[in-house]
Amino acid sequence: MSSRRGRVSRPVRLVPDGPDRWRIERAGAMRVPGVVFASEMLLPQVAQDEALQQVVNVASLPGIVEASYAMPDVHWGYGFPIGGVAATDVEDRGVVSPGGVGFDISCGVRLLLSPLEASGIRPRIGTLMDALDAHVPRGLGAGGVWHLASERDLTAVLLGGARRAVAEGLGTEDDLERCEDGGAVLEAEPESVSERARARGLHQVGSLGSGNHFLEVQVVDEVFDHAVAAAFAIHEDQVCVMIHCGSRGLGHQICSDHVRVMLAAMGHFDIEVPDPQLACAPVDSAEGRAYLGAMAAAANYGRANRQALSVVVRQAFAEAVGTAKLDLLYDVSHNLAKLEHHDVAGERRLLCVHRKGATRALPPGHPELPEDLRTVGQPVLVPGSMGTASHVLVGVSPGGAFASACHGAGRTMSRHAATRQVKGSVLRQQLEDEGIAVRTTSGRGLAEEAPFAYKDVDEVVATCERAGLARRVARLRPLGVVKG
Repeated sequence: MSSRRGRVSRPVRLVPDGPDRWRIERAGAMRVPGVVFASEMLLPQVAQDEALQQVVNVASLPGIVEASYAMPDVHWGYGFPIGGVAATDVEDRGVVSPGGVGFDISCGVRLLLSPLEASGIRPRIGTLMDALDAHVPRGLGAGGVWHLASERDLTAVLLGGARRAVAEGLGTEDDLERCEDGGAVLEAEPESVSERARARGLHQVGSLGSGNHFLEVQVVDEVFDHAVAAAFAIHEDQVCVMIHCGSRGLGHQICSDHVRVMLAAMGHFDIEVPDPQLACAPVDSAEGRAYLGAMAAAANYGRANRQALSVVVRQAFAEAVGTAKLDLLYDVSHNLAKLEHHDVAGERRLLCVHRKGATRALPPGHPELPEDLRTVGQPVLVPGSMGTASHVLVGVSPGGAFASACHGAGRTMSRHAATRQVKGSVLRQQLEDEGIAVRTTSGRGLAEEAPFAYKDVDEVVATCERAGLARRVARLRPLGVVKG
């Protein structure tokens, strides 16, 4: 297999290791085995790019424990595969790697639940999508709906996240109850965010961005677990809104800045990695702490971004369909490194858990869950490829991979390859013919996210369920999509 950097990598051998679970035995510099969650149907797609070699590479990180994990939606990424999960022992030379979080720090999903049913909204879907089209800034350099007046205001966002947004009148305290970490990571250090990153983020709070980010009006198509769905206030034919976006240019710049710092510092710590994109530093080093502080600031920016967008979505609904009632089910990130306590070989340890293209899936009873969700577990939000289904899952006990699950369908085709297969105008017409209203600013951007460029999301989430990572609750089908 030829790599993207011109090297030739050896085929990675997978050994069956349980239901929809495969093992890569330790070899060479690997400190732990690799574990890949994939069904027989998904396995050929998992093996078609360099993702498995990246699983092997991650297994060589200093301080890594248990395994280098790959979710069913795994595919090639920067350093870590997208869909990669790895934890390092903070007190045993454990490192943090920006490549284990990615460029879109705190890219995540929130799901808003409406009292409306699809039958009542279909006659007005065009009007609603026009209102969303007018209200939601998007695209590569788009400004945001929250106009920060100064650097001081930006610092407040980097420290306060969604909490700061609510304090400024963008949403309610009820929203914060259903946000991961209550809407803000407390360890943020704005002083570790470069001037360039701050400049890129100053005017983008409350914007969707481009790439695979989207805002969808959806309908609950099928309920799999009626008891949990009732606890989540989800029912069939219900209209909801899914928002998928992250920390925009600010997060991208933070990743770039700290990769450079860690590349220069690794020699000082006597660290060698098989790929420079795995640049890292000990969690308790000055470089490690600076990255985690900047990453937390970007996480807060991403949460404020989704919170601000929720406000304009509610405004659009009020204008188009007569109600602004959209209750937040949950908001969770899928590109973060978090300091968490987990049992490792029977001992409670403080770990730095990297989830890149993977989401937390906290089990029932976990103390970090909102009180009204604690008995059932965490909502796990899995956006599908544009034009196909998305899913709501729930964390299970004991779970696996440090309480993690998939974050989406997972690409099988590059964006460039997708644009060679279909024109944006053709794809838009196909989606409209299927009853999905489309509002986009870029035909090329639409083509890049064509459904055929992704794995089958239904099979991905079913694999998570069979592997014991999370359980399916409901399937959501798009009625309309807004994209950059």
